[in-house]
Parts: sequence; structure tokens; C-alpha cells
Amino acid sequence: MKHLLNTLYVTTQGAYLAREGEAVVVRVEREEKLRVPIHTLDGIVCFGQVSCSPPLMGLCGERHVLISFLSECGRFLARICGATSGNVLLRRAQYRAADDPERTASIARVAVAAKIANSRVVLLRAVRDHPELAHADSLREAEGELARILGQLRKPAPLDVVRGREGEASRVYFGVFDHLVVAQKDQFFFRERSRRPPLDNVNALLSFLYTLLVHDMTSALEGVGLDPAVGFLHRDRPGRPSLALDLIEEFRPFLADRLALALVNRQQVKGSGFKRTESGGVRMDDATRKKVLVAYQERKRETLRHPFVGEDVEIGLLPHVQALLLARYLRGDLDGYPPFFWR
Repeated sequence: MKHLLNTLYVTTQGAYLAREGEAVVVRVEREEKLRVPIHTLDGIVCFGQVSCSPPLMGLCGERHVLISFLSECGRFLARICGATSGNVLLRRAQYRAADDPERTASIARVAVAAKIANSRVVLLRAVRDHPELAHADSLREAEGELARILGQLRKPAPLDVVRGREGEASRVYFGVFDHLVVAQKDQFFFRERSRRPPLDNVNALLSFLYTLLVHDMTSALEGVGLDPAVGFLHRDRPGRPSLALDLIEEFRPFLADRLALALVNRQQVKGSGFKRTESGGVRMDDATRKKVLVAYQERKRETLRHPFVGEDVEIGLLPHVQALLLARYLRGDLDGYPPFFWR
């Protein structure tokens, strides 16, 4: 049984990570700040001007500890991983499925269906938790639209149609997302989804959390022997972890979106922690980024009942569970890929 391990997030600019025996040592200006045994880590995420020694990168590759390098504001730059694990036959099955239009559309369809269903739950829970919301009717109407789109995905459809349904559902969902923000409205508002760069505080928070999700999913896929670059909903593009982007669709609403809303509505993050850059984008300061990382790690330790597996699972292990289920489907052990539906 896989155990939930820690992810080491390094945000201090100028930090240097080195190997000492079986430990990762973090130094700032040659002063040791942290020492972590390698066997307790599942991944390392470095933000901005953070560097790693070659011996440490070799150790992480040996122990399958994924190292991700991100810009200071959270944009993905590069990834270091060790030798490919898993059976080569599994990857060949993945490539064959990706070249099969029918199987590609089938996997994409159920992943999108789970994303839409989980987005509906976000809206329904908002109405339940805040019955006094001024825009509750708009949220109910949007939920009904998502239910309609979800019904259209019950039958097989070509990939272009699936992508069209996903785009339509995203417009409906994000069209009412601002209504879910019930505190600090002068600092946290949402007009539309903006990515590169994020143009407001809410988008900056969402983009950062989505990046963390991609890291975790990529690590899970590598762990079971799948190729993170070959997806079904997101097609191949050099440098893009398309399969990881496919599978995080199921987790965006219930994990990233809900966490972002909780941080804002409970006033755990403040507008003063977000700064506009010269390019017009918005980025978090170091203190705010650390608060978000701590909240994300705490959320990953919570447990819930997995609807398909039928067992209590730590949220941080859900990417690994879904990667395993996809691998079982591609091997022919399951009749279809069972996505994660949040209850």
C-alpha cells in the first residue's frame, strides 16, 4: 500500500539544495536551514532562483523523487526525473490508445464528465453552505446548465465534440465563479479565466494551485509507469505533460477551486499579498505563497471515500489511485477508465 509522502517546497530565493548521505540539505548563504531524509519525500518543487547539486539530482532520480523547477510566480520551467519505471508494455498500450480515435475520445469523455460533475458539486455546496447568497439563483441556474451538458456526455462522442462540451461547461462554471467569493470582494473578484499571466488575485491563486496539481499528477503517472506527455483530451505538445493535464481535470473543482475559495472567504490570504508586475500579471509574495502551500499540504492529508475503490483514501494519494486505475484500464484489466467523482 502506497503511503502519502511529503513534498518539499523551496521558495527562499538563493537557496541551494545538496545531498549529504541519504538526506536533502537546504542551505541559504551557506547556512543550513533544513535537512530532510530522502525516503520521506515524494517530490521537490523549487520556485525561482533555487538550485540543486548534481549528486542530489542523481539521488532523487535513483529514488524516483520528482524535482520540478517553477518560476517565482509558479510557471512551470523544467522537470528532472530518473529512469523510466514500469513495464514498457504499459507505455506501448498507452501509445496505441492515444493513436486510436475511439479510445482517445472515450477516455477524454469520462474525464470531462467527472470535471463537470465535480464542478456542479462546488456550486451546489456553495448554495447549501451560504443560503443567504445574493446570487443563489444564478448558481442554481448554472448548476442546471452543467447537468444538461453532463447529460450530453452520457453517450460516446468524437473528441472534438467532447472538447466542445468541456469548453461550454467551463464558460458556464467560470461565468458564476465570482459569486462564490463572499469575502474581501474589493481585493478578490473574478471576471474571466486568465492564465499567462493571471490578471487578478483569484486567477493568480487558481493558477498556482493548478501548477501544484500538475506536479503531483506527473509524479503519480511516472510512479506507475505511464508517460505524462502522451494524453487524450490534451494532445501532444513538446514539453507539455498532456496526460497529467487530462487527469487533473477531475481534481480542479473539488481540490484547487474549493481550496482557493476557502483561503479567500476565511481571509487566510489577503489582497496585500498579491502584487501586480510590470507585465500586468499578478503574483503572490513569498509569505502568501507559503500560506497556500501549507494549506495545500494540510488538505492533502484529509481523507475521503473513493467512489470506485470503496476505501478511505488520503486526498494526496488520489492522483496515484487514478493513475493506477488508468494503467489497469490500458492493460485490459478494466472495461473502462473510472474517473474520480466527488460526492
